Parts: sequence; C-alpha cells; structure tokens
Amino acid sequence: MAKPFVNDRGFIKCPCRRCLNNASHQLEDLESHIFRNGFMFGYNQWIHHGEPATGNAGTTVAGPSGGIHERDEMFDVLDDIISEDADEDVVGGPSSNDQYDDLFAALRSELYPGVSSFSSLNFLVKLMHLKVLNKWTNKSFDELLKLLKLAFPKIDLVESHYEAKKLMTKMGLGYSSIHVCKNDCALFWKENSLKDTCPVCSESRWKLQSGKRSGKNVPHKVLRYFPVGPRLKWLFATSKTAKLMRWHSTGKSKDNDVMRHPVDGKSWQEFDKRHPQFAGDVRNVRLGLAADGFNPFGNMSLSYSMWPVVLTTYNLPP
Repeated sequence: MAKPFVNDRGFIKCPCRRCLNNASHQLEDLESHIFRNGFMFGYNQWIHHGEPATGNAGTTVAGPSGGIHERDEMFDVLDDIISEDADEDVVGGPSSNDQYDDLFAALRSELYPGVSSFSSLNFLVKLMHLKVLNKWTNKSFDELLKLLKLAFPKIDLVESHYEAKKLMTKMGLGYSSIHVCKNDCALFWKENSLKDTCPVCSESRWKLQSGKRSGKNVPHKVLRYFPVGPRLKWLFATSKTAKLMRWHSTGKSKDNDVMRHPVDGKSWQEFDKRHPQFAGDVRNVRLGLAADGFNPFGNMSLSYSMWPVVLTTYNLPP
C-alpha cells in the first residue's frame, strides 16, 4: 500500500517507535526499522502512507510511554534536518539517523508529567535561545538548571550547559577546532591533520618547553570553525525563518530615496542584472563577509589574539 507514496528519491516516512514519521527511509530499511523498534503507538490512520485523514488524525504523535501528546514544533525541525541527511545516505548503507537517538529521546519525553505542550528538547532549545539573546554566562545557565530541578524535581532536563551544548551539536549547531601553524602558514586539516610540523615552514604544531613538547599537546593557535551548511539548513527548517529568508524579494523600500536594507542599494540591483539565474530564485542565500582584526596585507602595527570572520545573511529583514 505504501509503495506509491515514496518520494522522488525513493524515501518514505518511517512509522516505527523511534522515528515517529519524522525520519524517512527507503522501503527496504522501513521493514527492518519497524521489526527492530516496533510500530508507533497512536498511528491508527496511515495519513502518511495512503489513507485519507479524518478529524484530527494528523495532529497527534506517540508519547514517551505510548500515550498521545500534541504535536511538538521540534518534530518539523528535526524532520527537515534528518530527511536532508537521509537523502544524502548511500543506498543500502547504514542509516545516518542513529546519531539522533538522544534527540528523539528528548523529543518523545514530556518536560514535566502532565505537560504535553512542551517536550524536553523544545524547552531546552528555547532556553538556549534565551541564553544567547540575553548573553547569559555558562555559569548562570548552570545555576538556572539547578534551580529548575530544585523547584520541579520531576522535570526532564539536562544537568548542565555542557550537556545542553552536546545535544545542540547533534542538531548541527556545533563547531570544529582546527589547529593552525604558529606563523599562519597552513591549517592542520584534512591531509595535514596528523602532522606535527607545518608543511610550509616546518614549525612545530605544539607549544614546546625547553625545546621539548609538554605532557599535554597544546597547539599554538586554534581556528574554531562553525560550519555554514547546517546553519543554513536551520534557517529553512522552520516555517517562520524560511519565510523571512524570502523577505528580500518583497520587503524593498517603496521610497527610492530611502535605503533601509542592502536590497534597496544599487549594488544589489547590479548583481541581479549580472546574475539573473541566481536572482531568479528568491530562496538563494546572499552572504556578506565581515572581518574584525583581519590582516590580509600584514601592514597593521597592532597584533590580535582573535580574528573573528563572520558571514552575514542578507536575505533576512533588518
């Protein structure tokens, strides 16, 4: 019955107890998932597999112990992210969804007994968002978690900011630490990742004491790289931000003498003329590079211990 409803890549939503119709697999993997994990509770009308929806059949999902709770908005977010990974999987290879076990556990778990409007994952994401917006320190975040657990002993929440950050990393919001040559010649990355000396100037990768490496390897410099791809996926993963990513096509200033966004400038219009194919799809992302302390020509007298290089998304409203 489900075969006619696979997508153009051969994937279909999986109704096992772990995936809960939020991850997609090929049909041959679907059977093994259901056999291994069991069929999800509450999925009585197969609205994702051919049966017509009646009433509110599509508004509930299985709860953590077989009960039903209202659909959490994080299901849609993870659906987009995991489905994207599934599309990139090699046919017949291992499922990439194994890395999301902790996320699904937090998504199926109620924040507090009897509270169905918030999953543990949804609450944690919103809490981390508040931390960033209000510039809370990691210590203050840890103290808040302790207070919440003290006031609500049955709350299902991580113990520390460190654990929260590990969970966010699985959602594509982490960063990679890449060692850098002392003289900025090269990155110890990819083919150079295992080398102990710079391939250009032969300088040691590690800080030395009396000409010898200390007990713990400490690199001279570290580049912290925040991958662009996963963050762009997140911008299109929710309906609100996905709509804002198309704002530049409809939010131009009606007053020709007022420039409130780069879309109102001549440079933007000139770019559209030169690249009509790119400009034709309003979902294409336009990025601007901002560098603070960046020294491309070596003619600055001041030294910097940190050089932030930031990509700004011009699609979004001011």
